[in-house]
Amino acid sequence: MAGWRPSLLAIALIGAPVQAAATEERVFNVPGGALSVALPQLSRQAGVSISVADGPLWQADVRPVRGRMDVEDALKRLLVGTGARAVRVNRTSWRIERRLPAPREARRVAPSSQPRAREPARDVVAAAHDEIIVTASKTDLPYARFAGVATRLDGDDLSFGGERGTETILSRVATVSSTHLGSGRNKLFIRGIADSSFTGPTQATVGQYLGDIRLSYNAPDPDLRLYDIDSVEILEGPQGTLYGAGSLGGIIRTLPKAPDPRASSVQAIAGFSLTQHGDPGGDIAAIANLPVGDRHALRLVGYTISDGGYIDNPLTGQKDVNRVHVRGGRGTFRLYPGDDWTIDIGGVYQAITSDDAQYADKDGPPLTRSSMVQQNATARYGMGSVVVMKDWDDLHFQSSNAYIDHRLFERFDASLPVAQSGNNNSPGVAMGAVDVERLFAPIQIIPMSNVPRVLDQRNRTRMFVSENRLSRPYRDGLGWVIGASFIDNRARQNREYAYGPLRATLPGVTNTVTEVTGYAEATVELLPDLMASGGLRLSHAKLGGMAEGVSFALAQANLATTASRTETDLLPSFSLLATPLDNVRLYARYQEGFRPGGLAVDGNFVRRFHNDQVRTWEAGLRLGDKGRGLIDASFSVSHTRWRNIQADFIDSTGFPTTANIGDGRITSVSGAVAIRPTAALTFDLGAVYNHSRVDDLSPQILPVFDLAPGRLGRIPNVASHAVRGSLTYATVIGDEDFRVNGWASYIGPSRLGIGPVLGESQGDYVDTGLAMRVGNERRGLSFTLTNLFDSRGNRFSLGTPFIEGNEGFMTPLRPRTLRVAIDVAY
Repeated sequence: MAGWRPSLLAIALIGAPVQAAATEERVFNVPGGALSVALPQLSRQAGVSISVADGPLWQADVRPVRGRMDVEDALKRLLVGTGARAVRVNRTSWRIERRLPAPREARRVAPSSQPRAREPARDVVAAAHDEIIVTASKTDLPYARFAGVATRLDGDDLSFGGERGTETILSRVATVSSTHLGSGRNKLFIRGIADSSFTGPTQATVGQYLGDIRLSYNAPDPDLRLYDIDSVEILEGPQGTLYGAGSLGGIIRTLPKAPDPRASSVQAIAGFSLTQHGDPGGDIAAIANLPVGDRHALRLVGYTISDGGYIDNPLTGQKDVNRVHVRGGRGTFRLYPGDDWTIDIGGVYQAITSDDAQYADKDGPPLTRSSMVQQNATARYGMGSVVVMKDWDDLHFQSSNAYIDHRLFERFDASLPVAQSGNNNSPGVAMGAVDVERLFAPIQIIPMSNVPRVLDQRNRTRMFVSENRLSRPYRDGLGWVIGASFIDNRARQNREYAYGPLRATLPGVTNTVTEVTGYAEATVELLPDLMASGGLRLSHAKLGGMAEGVSFALAQANLATTASRTETDLLPSFSLLATPLDNVRLYARYQEGFRPGGLAVDGNFVRRFHNDQVRTWEAGLRLGDKGRGLIDASFSVSHTRWRNIQADFIDSTGFPTTANIGDGRITSVSGAVAIRPTAALTFDLGAVYNHSRVDDLSPQILPVFDLAPGRLGRIPNVASHAVRGSLTYATVIGDEDFRVNGWASYIGPSRLGIGPVLGESQGDYVDTGLAMRVGNERRGLSFTLTNLFDSRGNRFSLGTPFIEGNEGFMTPLRPRTLRVAIDVAY
C-alpha cells in the first residue's frame, strides 16, 4: 500500500512542494513512556500531523525511538506491543488507531480495482474525536480536548488550483472576512469582530503568525503567498490569554514546511492565466530543500506572480490598468547542534506592486473608473527570525525572536470635480485642515481645476518581537504552558498632497508601543468525560508617539497629548469540555481580549484614542469523527461585548481619522458539516450568521455623524451571513491520479464603515470556482476556472475617501479567469 499513496496524494499539489513518501528518513530521538508525551515529540521531529482515533490510546506505554529511519518505521517501533497501528492519511498526516480483528481478511475481499481517493480537505471546523494535535494551543493539545472552534487547512489543499495568498483562506472559511482595498493593503476579520475599512493606527483585530512569529502589529495583512506551506490553523477569538493584544477576533497561524536533512529535492510550478475582459497573467515558483552535512538543512522558496488588470479608465484612454506584480521568497536554515536542541534561522521578503486601484465607478459602464490620476500602491515586507527549541522527556522549550520591517505606499485620487473648482464651500475642495488652493495661491501659475490632485500616504512599521515559553504537552490528564513575551513596535504615517508640480505636507503621526507580557494556561481532566482549562495573561504596555509634519510651536503646545503613558491589562480565560456520549462533545468557554490605545491624525494635529476590550462567551457542539465515517458536524454560538471600540471613519472635514466610537455587541452563530457518501466523494458546507450593533455611541462622535443619541448602527464590514460549500472528487485513472474540486461562497450584505460618508452597502454576491489536476508526485497538469458565471458583485465600496462622491464606488470580483499550470519535482 505504501507504493500507491505517494502518487495518489500528489493530486493535491498545485504550486506546492512534493516530498517523497514514507521511505524518506529522519533522525529521531523520542523517549519512551506515555503516548501523550512521545507522540508530540515524534510529530515535531517528523514534520507531520498525527491524530489518535481512540482516546484511551493516549495513556498507552510506548517504546523509545532513536536513530535514522522513515516516519512509517518510527511509528511502528513506537507502537510495538500497544495493539495499535499507524495509518497514513495523506502526505503529511497519519492516524493511530486500534488494530481490528483479521484486518488482512478484509483486505483480501476488497476489489483490487476499487478507486483510491485522497483524504478530504481539512478545511472544516474541528469535530469531536479528531485528535490531531492543535499546535496553536501551545500545549500540543489534541482536538478532542480542545474547547473552541479550530480550523486546520492542509497546505496541499490551499495550493490546489493556484496560489492566491489570503484569498485562498477566505474562499475556504466562512467565518474569515476581509476588506478589498488591494493585495497587501487589506484588513482581516474573524467572527464579525471588525473595526473599520482603513489601515489606520489601530492594532489589527486578527493576529497573524508565521510559525510562532507574529507577522504584524498595526499594519495590514502582508498577504504572504502560501507556497511550501504545511498547514494553516485558525483559532476563533478572542485568544487574549495565549496571544495577547490584537487577537480580538482570533488568530491565523501559517506553518511552513521545515528543512529536511535527509534528502535534497527541487520543485517548480509555472502557470499561465487568461482573464475575461482583461489582460493575461502568469506565475512561476521554485522550492529547494538542500541538506547540509548529516544533520542540517536549508529550505528555499522563491516566486514571482503577475495578475492581469481588468479595470479600464476611459478618462485617460487606458485599459486594464490594475495589474498586480508580486515577487518574494523565504528561506530557513535548520541546525541540529545536538542534545535535542534545534535552531531555525529564517528570512522572508515580499514586494507587491499595484499599478492602479482595483475599484470601479458604481454608475459607470462595467469594470470602468474615470480617474485623473494613477492610484498605484507598493507594499514591502521583510522579516528575519531565530527560533530555538529544546525537548526533554516531558517538557518543550521554545524561544521565537524576529525583527520585522513593513512599508506601504498608497496614492489616492483627490482631484476636484471641474464643476466645483473655485467653490471653497464645497466639501470636495477644502479637505481636512488644509485648503490646498489657498495654500498654493501665492505660487499658483496654472488653473487648479485642470490639474490632477493626489494624496500620497506612507506607512512604515518596525517591530521586534520575542516570546519564550516552557510547556508540558498534555498527558495523564494535565497539560500546561507558561511564557513571557516582549514587543517593541514603532509605526509612522506621513501624508502629503501633490497638486501638479506643487506639494504640501499634511500632519502625520508616529505611534510607539513597548509591551511586556507574562501568561500561563493549564488543561486538567476533572473527570473521565470532563475537561477544564484556565489561564491568565498580564500585559503592561508603554505607549508614546509624536506628530509628524507640524510646526515646532504646535508640537510643543500639544505635548500633553503625545506624552508617554502606560496601560496594564489582565486577561483571564476558562473553558469546560464534556463528552456525554460517544462522538458527541459539548463545550463552553470565556475569553477576553484588548488592543492598546494610540494617536491618530486630527486636523492640524493628533488626537489620543484609548484601549478597547472584548469579552466573549461561547458554547458549541461537535458530532462525529472528522475525516472519518459518513458525516461529521459542528455548531457554535458566541456573544461578544465590545467596549470603547477603536474605529477609523471620515470626520466632518473629509479626512480619515480614528477614535473610540462607543460600545457594541456581536452575536455569531456558525456551523459546518462534511458528508462522505463514498471514499472518493466529499461534500463540505459551512455557514455563519452575525448580528452586530453599535448600541452606545460616544458623545464626541454624535456631532461628527449628526446622529441622535438613540440612533444605532451596525459594526462595519461584518456580513450578516455567509455560506460556503464545496465538492471534492478524487480517484485514479490508469497510472495517474485525478482530482476535481468545485466551490461556491455567498457573502451577505454589510456596511462599509461608521458615519454617513461610509454608510454605503457592500457584499451580497456569489463567488465560484472549479479546479482539477491530473498527474503524479513527479509531474502534473492542472486547470482552474474562477468566477464561473463572470459575475460582478461588490466586495468593497471604498475607492478613495478624498473626493466628493466617494459613495459611488464598488470593487468588483475578478472576472472569469482560466489558469493552466504544470508542476514538476526532482
